[in-house]
Amino acid sequence: MSQAAKTFLDKKHGIWVNGCWVNSSSGDFIDVIDPSTGDVISAISNASAEDLDSCVASARAAFENSAWRDMKPAVRASIINKFAELIEQNAEELAYLETLDGGKPISLSKSVDIPATAGAFRYYAGWADKIHGTTHNISMPGEYHTYTLLEPVGVVGLVIPWNFPLVMAAMKLGPALAAGCTCILKPAEDTSITALRLGELAKIAGFPDGVLNVITGYGQSIGAGIASHPGIDKVAFTGSTQTGKIIASAATGNLKKVTLELGGKAPNIILPDANLEKAIAGSAMGIFFNSGQVCTAASRLYVHDDVYDQVVEGIAEFSRNIKVGPGLDPEALLGPLISAKQQARVLNYIEKGREEGGEIVAGGNRIGDKGFFVSPTVIGNTTNDMTVVREEIFGPVLVAQRFSEIDEVVTMANDSDYGLSAVIWTNMLGEAHKLARRIRAGNISINAGSSADWDLPIGGFKQSGWGRENGLEGLMNYLDTKAVVTSLD
Repeated sequence: MSQAAKTFLDKKHGIWVNGCWVNSSSGDFIDVIDPSTGDVISAISNASAEDLDSCVASARAAFENSAWRDMKPAVRASIINKFAELIEQNAEELAYLETLDGGKPISLSKSVDIPATAGAFRYYAGWADKIHGTTHNISMPGEYHTYTLLEPVGVVGLVIPWNFPLVMAAMKLGPALAAGCTCILKPAEDTSITALRLGELAKIAGFPDGVLNVITGYGQSIGAGIASHPGIDKVAFTGSTQTGKIIASAATGNLKKVTLELGGKAPNIILPDANLEKAIAGSAMGIFFNSGQVCTAASRLYVHDDVYDQVVEGIAEFSRNIKVGPGLDPEALLGPLISAKQQARVLNYIEKGREEGGEIVAGGNRIGDKGFFVSPTVIGNTTNDMTVVREEIFGPVLVAQRFSEIDEVVTMANDSDYGLSAVIWTNMLGEAHKLARRIRAGNISINAGSSADWDLPIGGFKQSGWGRENGLEGLMNYLDTKAVVTSLD
């Protein structure tokens, strides 16, 4: 293990407020658990409402003194780029912290999460000097000089989930910081360690004190407090649809702006002409990557009758050959689920699928008696009315169905409360593009599995959320538009 990571884990962590460590007023701590072993490896503060008030006061003061929001955009960009550089320089430590805290295989932390995190900050650093309004030729009687300004929305609360702690933090911090906002970052109580380390790196990068504050604690207290706090101008949340509804309701107190990236139950459609070798491998990783703990996971498989048996058995065989192991195992492709609670939840869904008539084609069981592992699971011969098809499981569980006609599979795919993403496999690109227009989802992948890029907006239809993140759309979440009209008469 990285010695730097061990040193950081050996501490009992306070919260990061106004550029320094502060002890929580509660004095209480939450154990940090390694999901691969179930062992306690560190402790984070269980912050109080008073601590949240301190974070808000810090962020508000930093916003009002305008050192950050009025900083020359090129300078702001250089600080954000320095932040990305520090993440890269500390990649080994951050990767080990991410793996030990969340269970993700170390190979993926190193090759995916750390580069993606640095990439997000570099991407949005590039936007910092390209934020501008427009001029207008209005039709009112008289002569006017009319233009718009784009200004930072203010103090923002960023509530992130446990499946991609660093990446999700960057997804929100990048555009918020580029826009000139000041931030309160609330990581999930299960995975707070790397967010706290970001606080220290932000100080080194040169962010003014109070621009980035990091508070830890439970969602029902600190997360809910961020949503309802009158001193916060906007909240951005990624997590479950149920929690998103609670946040949206709580935010009405001061009508703060809200961005929600919520649950998904993505349809994965395989037409009979598809490259099956590619579709089988892509579909398997589309659900099993990160042990299925991905909001865009391609969890509902719809396969044409002509190739159903071949595809389902191919994915099942793929799942049997995936190396599942502790996060620090360099050979592991799948790690544990995040917690004993999540493990029990996923196993209960699998049992529910069996009870409702699904066929367990592969997996379906806990692995070992230490850590929170569940075998990659394929449930065949499901129907759209089954619980495992309707509800988001958030684990390595694929549910498969047959179809025979295009209209039939469109109806099946759209028969869901969610609409975050979808996948289509076919060599008939005309048919693929027609299907993409008919499926109600915010992100469609064709012959590629679920994919993401910082320049590509992500977000959902229906109960998969409000708004879009990434790209220019993600930046606009953190900006307000002001119109200025000057009479020339």
